[in-house]
Amino acid sequence: MDTSVLIDYFRGEGNEAVEKLDFILATGLPFGINSFIYQELLQGVKTAKEFEQLKEYLGTHRFYCLRDWKESFASAARIYFECRRRGITLTSTIDCLIAQTAIENNLFILHNDVDFDRMAQVVDLRFY
Repeated sequence: MDTSVLIDYFRGEGNEAVEKLDFILATGLPFGINSFIYQELLQGVKTAKEFEQLKEYLGTHRFYCLRDWKESFASAARIYFECRRRGITLTSTIDCLIAQTAIENNLFILHNDVDFDRMAQVVDLRFY
Protein backbone atom coordinates (compact mmCIF):
# COMPACT_ATOMS: atom_id res chain seq x y z
CA MET A 1 0.00 0.00 0.00
CA ASP A 2 1.47 3.35 -0.95
CA THR A 3 1.03 6.65 0.82
CA SER A 4 -0.83 8.06 -2.20
CA VAL A 5 -3.74 5.65 -1.76
CA LEU A 6 -4.06 6.21 1.96
CA ILE A 7 -3.99 9.99 1.54
CA ASP A 8 -6.75 9.78 -1.06
CA TYR A 9 -8.70 7.41 1.20
CA PHE A 10 -8.47 9.71 4.24
CA ARG A 11 -9.50 12.69 2.09
CA GLY A 12 -12.55 10.85 0.78
CA GLU A 13 -11.34 10.90 -2.82
CA GLY A 14 -13.07 8.65 -5.29
CA ASN A 15 -10.68 6.85 -7.60
CA GLU A 16 -9.82 3.30 -8.66
CA ALA A 17 -7.08 2.87 -6.04
CA VAL A 18 -9.41 3.96 -3.22
CA GLU A 19 -12.10 1.59 -4.51
CA LYS A 20 -9.54 -1.24 -4.35
CA LEU A 21 -8.62 -0.23 -0.79
CA ASP A 22 -12.32 -0.22 0.14
CA PHE A 23 -12.53 -3.78 -1.22
CA ILE A 24 -9.45 -4.83 0.76
CA LEU A 25 -10.91 -3.38 3.96
CA ALA A 26 -14.39 -4.82 3.36
CA THR A 27 -13.12 -8.33 2.65
CA GLY A 28 -10.39 -8.42 5.27
CA LEU A 29 -7.57 -9.01 2.81
CA PRO A 30 -4.20 -8.59 4.51
CA PHE A 31 -2.23 -5.44 3.78
CA GLY A 32 0.46 -3.39 5.40
CA ILE A 33 2.69 -0.37 5.25
CA ASN A 34 6.33 0.37 5.99
CA SER A 35 8.04 2.95 8.16
CA PHE A 36 8.44 5.36 5.23
CA ILE A 37 4.70 5.39 4.56
CA TYR A 38 4.10 5.75 8.30
CA GLN A 39 6.31 8.84 8.41
CA GLU A 40 4.86 10.39 5.25
CA LEU A 41 1.33 10.06 6.57
CA LEU A 42 2.10 11.37 10.04
CA GLN A 43 4.03 14.38 8.78
CA GLY A 44 1.01 15.43 6.71
CA VAL A 45 -1.44 15.92 9.57
CA LYS A 46 -2.59 19.36 10.64
CA THR A 47 -3.18 19.04 14.40
CA ALA A 48 -1.68 17.24 17.38
CA LYS A 49 -4.99 15.42 17.86
CA GLU A 50 -4.97 14.18 14.25
CA PHE A 51 -1.35 13.11 14.72
CA GLU A 52 -2.19 10.96 17.74
CA GLN A 53 -5.32 9.49 16.13
CA LEU A 54 -3.49 8.60 12.93
CA LYS A 55 -0.52 7.23 14.84
CA GLU A 56 -2.85 4.98 16.84
CA TYR A 57 -4.72 3.84 13.71
CA LEU A 58 -1.58 3.13 11.70
CA GLY A 59 -0.12 1.27 14.65
CA THR A 60 -2.81 -1.38 14.18
CA HIS A 61 -1.52 -2.29 10.71
CA ARG A 62 1.17 -4.73 9.73
CA PHE A 63 4.56 -3.16 9.08
CA TYR A 64 6.93 -4.54 6.46
CA CYS A 65 10.62 -3.82 6.77
CA LEU A 66 13.64 -3.75 4.54
CA ARG A 67 15.70 -6.93 4.95
CA ASP A 68 19.18 -5.39 5.21
CA TRP A 69 19.52 -1.69 5.90
CA LYS A 70 22.76 -1.16 4.05
CA GLU A 71 22.12 -3.36 1.01
CA SER A 72 18.42 -2.54 0.83
CA PHE A 73 19.16 1.18 0.67
CA ALA A 74 21.76 0.47 -2.03
CA SER A 75 19.17 -1.51 -3.98
CA ALA A 76 16.63 1.32 -3.66
CA ALA A 77 19.29 3.76 -4.87
CA ARG A 78 19.96 1.40 -7.78
CA ILE A 79 16.30 1.68 -8.79
CA TYR A 80 16.60 5.46 -8.87
CA PHE A 81 19.95 5.26 -10.70
CA GLU A 82 18.66 2.84 -13.35
CA CYS A 83 15.58 4.97 -13.96
CA ARG A 84 17.67 8.11 -14.33
CA ARG A 85 20.12 6.27 -16.63
CA ARG A 86 17.20 5.33 -18.89
CA GLY A 87 15.82 8.87 -18.92
CA ILE A 88 13.01 8.16 -16.47
CA THR A 89 12.46 10.92 -13.93
CA LEU A 90 11.25 9.94 -10.47
CA THR A 91 9.93 12.57 -8.09
CA SER A 92 10.54 10.71 -4.83
CA THR A 93 13.42 8.70 -3.44
CA ILE A 94 11.05 7.46 -0.73
CA ASP A 95 9.03 5.70 -3.43
CA CYS A 96 12.17 3.74 -4.31
CA LEU A 97 12.39 2.59 -0.68
CA ILE A 98 8.71 1.63 -0.72
CA ALA A 99 9.27 -0.31 -3.94
CA GLN A 100 12.33 -2.03 -2.49
CA THR A 101 10.33 -3.04 0.58
CA ALA A 102 7.70 -4.59 -1.71
CA ILE A 103 10.34 -6.42 -3.73
CA GLU A 104 12.09 -7.83 -0.66
CA ASN A 105 8.82 -8.97 0.94
CA ASN A 106 7.25 -10.27 -2.31
CA LEU A 107 4.33 -7.84 -2.01
CA PHE A 108 1.89 -6.24 -4.40
CA ILE A 109 1.79 -2.44 -4.39
CA LEU A 110 -1.50 -0.57 -4.44
CA HIS A 111 -0.73 2.97 -5.54
CA ASN A 112 -1.97 6.11 -7.19
CA ASP A 113 1.47 7.49 -8.06
CA VAL A 114 3.11 7.54 -11.50
CA ASP A 115 6.56 7.01 -9.95
CA PHE A 116 5.70 3.34 -9.45
CA ASP A 117 4.57 2.95 -13.06
CA ARG A 118 7.82 4.55 -14.14
CA MET A 119 9.90 2.27 -11.89
CA ALA A 120 8.13 -0.77 -13.30
CA GLN A 121 9.87 -0.06 -16.59
CA VAL A 122 13.18 -0.81 -14.85
CA VAL A 123 12.42 -3.23 -12.01
CA ASP A 124 9.87 -6.00 -11.58
CA LEU A 125 7.09 -4.54 -9.43
CA ARG A 126 3.78 -6.26 -8.84
CA PHE A 127 0.69 -4.09 -8.62
CA TYR A 128 -2.68 -4.82 -7.06
